[in-house]
Amino acid sequence: MTLTKRIIPCLDVANGRVVKGLNFESIKDAGDPVQLAQKYSNEGADELVFLDITASQEQRETIRSLVSKVAQVIDIPFTVGGGVKTLQHARDILLCGADKVAINTGAVKNPQILTELMDLFGRQCVVVAIDAKRNYNISNGKNIFSDGAKNFWFEVFIYGGKKETGLDAIEWAKTAQKLGAGEILLTSIDRDGTKDGYDLTLTKAIVDAVNIPVIASGGCGEPRHMLDVFKNTDVDAALAASIFHYETHSVDRVKEYLKENNTNVRL
Repeated sequence: MTLTKRIIPCLDVANGRVVKGLNFESIKDAGDPVQLAQKYSNEGADELVFLDITASQEQRETIRSLVSKVAQVIDIPFTVGGGVKTLQHARDILLCGADKVAINTGAVKNPQILTELMDLFGRQCVVVAIDAKRNYNISNGKNIFSDGAKNFWFEVFIYGGKKETGLDAIEWAKTAQKLGAGEILLTSIDRDGTKDGYDLTLTKAIVDAVNIPVIASGGCGEPRHMLDVFKNTDVDAALAASIFHYETHSVDRVKEYLKENNTNVRL
């Protein structure tokens, strides 16, 4: 029996509101996080991801009161990230009702925290968020890809996509797994908000490099894009925001479409 593919709505939160942008910029309002969370849970979402997208940039912790309110209205696994730097931050998020903690900037700056989180809470609680972007300046020691015209590698970005790190995303994914990550939330900055579909090259490369679950994120504009990523890579889950927030598609209808197209999902 093959595992069912998961469909995961994402709440990117800034100043207490769900927002959506383009390539991590041009942010606009998309609604109330508690109302949207309840709606997606009722529609049959497999999990929910809540990212406080300005927490790292603003050097603060995730808004815990909001996490608690969301946790109270859903009955599905709940991943929360944003500004997680210490074990105490992670503990606070889990105590507010989250099932897993997502960490990006904090892990890049202090990789050892992944092992500490794993030892304390278990690998299943540790989600490493990787925000990656194509870099066309080729340098040694990188995994090189080609789009037909140009060669590039995938660079990891931190602080909500604002700061480059020089890290190769494929190598960082492998390192994160070794250190204790139980799952990878992989976002293509190039595709974020474009509605042009997931970056299949990036997704396939990361999925093939690790043996922990990977969630594809960035670029979903229609159910066909989820079908594409499931058919062309062995990714475990597809995350989307815009298509759900602006009600162009509901979670249950997306799942019906995937089922009709021979993708194993839980209805």
